[in-house]
Amino acid sequence: MNAAMFYPLTFQPVYQSYLWGGQRIAKIYHRSETPPVCAESWEISDRPEGVSRVLNGPWKGRALDELLRAHSHEILGPQAAAPRFPLLIKLIDAAERLSLQVHPNDVSADLVGGEAKTEMWVVLEATPGAYVYAGFKNPLTAERFKNALAERKLTDLLHRVAVQPGDALFIPGGRVHAIGEGCLLLEIQQNSNSTFRVHDWDRIGPDGRPRALHLEQALKVIDWDNTESGLIRLTPADSIEPSLLFECPLFRVERRGIRAPTEWSRHPDGFQILFIATGSLILEGGGHEIPAQCGSSWLIPAGMDRLRLCPGTNDSESRILRITVPQAR
Repeated sequence: MNAAMFYPLTFQPVYQSYLWGGQRIAKIYHRSETPPVCAESWEISDRPEGVSRVLNGPWKGRALDELLRAHSHEILGPQAAAPRFPLLIKLIDAAERLSLQVHPNDVSADLVGGEAKTEMWVVLEATPGAYVYAGFKNPLTAERFKNALAERKLTDLLHRVAVQPGDALFIPGGRVHAIGEGCLLLEIQQNSNSTFRVHDWDRIGPDGRPRALHLEQALKVIDWDNTESGLIRLTPADSIEPSLLFECPLFRVERRGIRAPTEWSRHPDGFQILFIATGSLILEGGGHEIPAQCGSSWLIPAGMDRLRLCPGTNDSESRILRITVPQAR
């Protein structure tokens, strides 16, 4: 396969209009096609309920799942086990707080017929007082959990974490959590859409009825001994480039600043995802020179021999998040 046919790919966002969303994705990233209430932008998605389509270059209009069936090793890497994208990348705008919820992990997913969903949030913008709930303060039993839920005191048992731009949180499957109002996040997660709500603040859905809860499933997947919030606080050490933000077997996230033209060869782990957090870039690869604006997400195929990154014309520095999937060696 000719490596020149592979180039940096960006996708048409798949927007989700949940009732807790806002307008910041449109306002901050100058997007014109968002719904009036935009809760999520699925940036790179291989989900049947919202598959990504290429927005640029010769493959414009092609669906990601279609490309993976035809070129899985060239896009994902030679060690790819199946032609399915392993991650789901989202922007989340919480104008109101989300439900208290939990996702299954690789073990408990089979108990509820769901898909494992471990995720990580990187805080992009936060209003004063923005917060999240994540993890129990102390180990719990199912009985105490149900009692606290009935008494409307469940949040007393959870870490409430104030957040600011640059912070991150790791949310493994089994950890009870909720994103509070005021948070604009980049979410990196397993390719899954399994969410079990345990409390939704008595919110009424668009149909005029309370939104469904999933307590039976949640009780089967909650990790009762999970007492960590998962907070990764931005520190002065993060000014050193590159800076490893977090790594687990499912994904690795780095912060990088691009101040001058920079050239990368193929990544040993396969594909790369770039999110342009500040500034803009020119991406050169596969015979293409492509402007990459702030807030855009890019898939760099494993089969690209080289990638050149240059700060945008008016940017002295552009900052990116680089996401890869560690491969066993």
